Amino acid sequence: MNVSTGNRPTGGQLALAESIARGESTRGEGITSVDASVYTSPARFDAEMGTLFARLPQVIAPSALLARANMAVPHDGFGPPLLLSRDREGVAHVFFNVCRHRGTRLVEGSAPVSASRLVCPYHAWSYGLDGTLAALPRSDCFPGLDRKDFGLAELPCREAGGLIWFAREDADFSDADALAPEFDAFGLAVHHLYRRRVHDVASNWKLIMDAFLESYHVQRLHASSIGKFFADGITAADRIGVHQRSAVGRADYLARVDHSDWTALRGAITFAYQLFPATILVVSPDYVNLMVLMPQAPDRTLVEDFMLIPKPPSSPEEERHWEKSWILLDEGTFAAEDFRAAALGQEGLSSGAVRQLTLGTLETGIHHFHRAVEQALLQTSS
Repeated sequence: MNVSTGNRPTGGQLALAESIARGESTRGEGITSVDASVYTSPARFDAEMGTLFARLPQVIAPSALLARANMAVPHDGFGPPLLLSRDREGVAHVFFNVCRHRGTRLVEGSAPVSASRLVCPYHAWSYGLDGTLAALPRSDCFPGLDRKDFGLAELPCREAGGLIWFAREDADFSDADALAPEFDAFGLAVHHLYRRRVHDVASNWKLIMDAFLESYHVQRLHASSIGKFFADGITAADRIGVHQRSAVGRADYLARVDHSDWTALRGAITFAYQLFPATILVVSPDYVNLMVLMPQAPDRTLVEDFMLIPKPPSSPEEERHWEKSWILLDEGTFAAEDFRAAALGQEGLSSGAVRQLTLGTLETGIHHFHRAVEQALLQTSS
């Protein structure tokens, strides 16, 4: 299904497409390696959680999760109970999902809620979607209480380019702003959330990231799903600060595509973004998958997959098309292949049989990623 976004590619996106059209591939100069212990060590995992995931901004959801004003979604994937909301002015927030009266969870479950106020189930203190304390029963029992001091506890948050970023403490969100033009090129901010699912993967979070940082596996692991769509080893990649951008495509098709036709170019190439530390965004010709990784233990990661489409299905034919795409990637390529491979890798590495992972020249992205992790650990712990 061809979908025109009416947008234009960035210079960096065009540069990757032109590299592929010339049959070039971004390769490293030689063999590198990653120590196996970074995937299995509890001490290493604790260090990552206490630095990378405690101090750096990270994507929590697409803007499409909060499709309209006065909407909230509970979120427990990062540990503490959180609450994503969009207030009546359309501004996105990330709060602790905790009533300021007695600490009760404010919104139960995990389903989206549409309401102008959120009411605590215990004593019915109510809050606006901007976090302000709107009302409390028997206010005479709280003489001198200033409602301005009892709004929901808010976490730093930034919405840019169709993504919602958050941090556990004060953080620099300049990367979110810098990356926004990349995603604006795909019209991500106005996409519709077709479906979402949380996968529980028996793997270290970095093994999952690794799978989306190289194309060496595409013809092998994905032979029965998407492998047939791509030429082996024809890939290009670069970095945007600490983040990585990559592209794979069919070189014979790309050579004939008018690069000024963004819709046609998107039909010939798949872009992917590896957003540091733990988010993956895969741009297929007419839809987008956003995967947010939420580490739970050295050998366990929750992955929330969001499928975003240009507009809601308007016919049974369109519904069948999107359902087929969802099954192909979420259930097939990701769950049955990428996540399964990560879990199998975790089993093997936990045995101690392999001291280090060997990376070839088509796996250079993994080397860059792990170097960035090491550098971030040093910087955030100093």
